[in-house]
Amino acid sequence: MRAVLGVGGGIAAYKAAELVRALQQRGHDVQVVMTRAAQEFIQPLTFAALTGRKVVTSLWAAPDSQDILSSAVEHIAVAQENDVLIVAPATADLLAKFAQGLADDFLTTLYLAFTGRVVLAPAMNTAMWEHPATQSNLDVLRGRGCSIVDPDEGWLACGTIGAGRLPDPVRIADRVDSLERRKRDFEGETLLITAGPTQESLDPVRYISNRSSGKMGYALAEAAARRGARVVLISGPVNLPPPANVERISVRTAQEMRAAVLEQLQDASIVIKAAAVADYYLANAPQQKLKKTAARLSLELDPTPDILAEVGQRKGDRLLIGFAAETENLLEEARRKMKAKKCDMLVANLVNRDGLGFESDRNEVDIISHSGHVVHAGPAEKETIAERILDQVATLRLSLHAT
Repeated sequence: MRAVLGVGGGIAAYKAAELVRALQQRGHDVQVVMTRAAQEFIQPLTFAALTGRKVVTSLWAAPDSQDILSSAVEHIAVAQENDVLIVAPATADLLAKFAQGLADDFLTTLYLAFTGRVVLAPAMNTAMWEHPATQSNLDVLRGRGCSIVDPDEGWLACGTIGAGRLPDPVRIADRVDSLERRKRDFEGETLLITAGPTQESLDPVRYISNRSSGKMGYALAEAAARRGARVVLISGPVNLPPPANVERISVRTAQEMRAAVLEQLQDASIVIKAAAVADYYLANAPQQKLKKTAARLSLELDPTPDILAEVGQRKGDRLLIGFAAETENLLEEARRKMKAKKCDMLVANLVNRDGLGFESDRNEVDIISHSGHVVHAGPAEKETIAERILDQVATLRLSLHAT
């Protein structure tokens, strides 16, 4: 695969040389584009020696160049010649320019002209990484289909410890390889995916919910769309932008999610129930705010509808994939749930571990098929976990069709 590597102006720019080698070891042909700021940290000669190719450092031809016309459209040629654009380090400035469509140098102009896959590996100070403006820009870029390799945590050049280190070059190269391997193996399928929590009202201002962020379900929806599926995403309340090329239906309560699922079920060939639906609700929630008093308050809660079990009863020849979030006896509880709810596959994870599962960008799961076979995935970013889950769904679908 032909790859163009954009190097941004950060102290981590020197690691881009390691990334070139990691990509080359996987058989990729690499050309490097450097911003003006990147050249303050590492010389173009380094990348020219590593790649054996011209390093692009400016949108403009050199003053003594005899090929001014070719230079003027070089960003178009580079965009057309390459399969993937990788930016590492992707600085806060570059992320902002990409998100807003600004094009004031070769790399930002190349990004606008590029129609292939884009991998961004951010690196910056922790406060810059966590700033709402940066996170908003990342949401925009994810919504456009860019693959984000989240930064590592550790010592930073500014002397602090936190998130913001350039991801390990091997991890970036692995992400590029995973993009190359992706197939449109879900073309012709309609995937119905649920994600996020539900909120069950206690009064007009309070509700019962859980810690689900919706990130796993959204990662599945985005990955399925990239692999050619028509995707309907039924989402509880989350703080996430709609994935690219996905139809999102927003709901709040378990009852609303049930209604939406049953309405969309007829058109679905595969159902993935990744939502963390609340188990109980207050049937007769008061219309006025409950007032705090010195007395103890008791609430009698009723169970919410079991959407997964109901879909299991109605699934017909559809594939049904459930999720189980447990705190103990993971495989035992997962197998019990899979049998009780008539699932064809179940994805199980422990939710009482720091940095994984709920509210995290990473996860670790066991994928259990109807035959009892278990595939372990992770710890890894939820985007990677989503691909592994869909790989197993594709394998299951083929095996069932073969029989």
